[in-house]
Amino acid sequence: MINYLHREQILPAPIEKVWAYFCDPKNLDEITPPDMKFEIVSGGDVKMYEGQIVEYRVEFVRGLRSLWLTEIAHVRENEYFVDEQRVGPYRFWYHEHSFESVPAGVKMTDHVTYAAPFGLIGDVVNAVWIRQRLNGIFDFRYQKIVELFGRVK
Repeated sequence: MINYLHREQILPAPIEKVWAYFCDPKNLDEITPPDMKFEIVSGGDVKMYEGQIVEYRVEFVRGLRSLWLTEIAHVRENEYFVDEQRVGPYRFWYHEHSFESVPAGVKMTDHVTYAAPFGLIGDVVNAVWIRQRLNGIFDFRYQKIVELFGRVK
């Protein structure tokens, strides 16, 4: 089964500042929940570019670290980028990050299309755990971004 997660957030900042933050892979650690023990192993030491491969280690389940290899598949500066899983915990992962100048600052949109592994069993695990875990990750991210960029008044 294909699943979707969609989030939007307005950041009261210029698009160049927002873009500079999000196109630096090292900043992903700051907006990832600490219990995931996120670590960039390779490929995250330069500004994001199309074709970039970044290798992470992430702990989705306590005590179980997972390899996650993503490719920055598409980039249009100050507009959007897409990361796609090449190796990792999902059967399929496609994450679109888009940025749009709006009167209050920048509308940032995350749209994730994903499929859990293990067929029907994975669909059940998604329904009872994965979906909630992803929502928790993006809830954490939302709050960290408010701390970094402020809240639209």
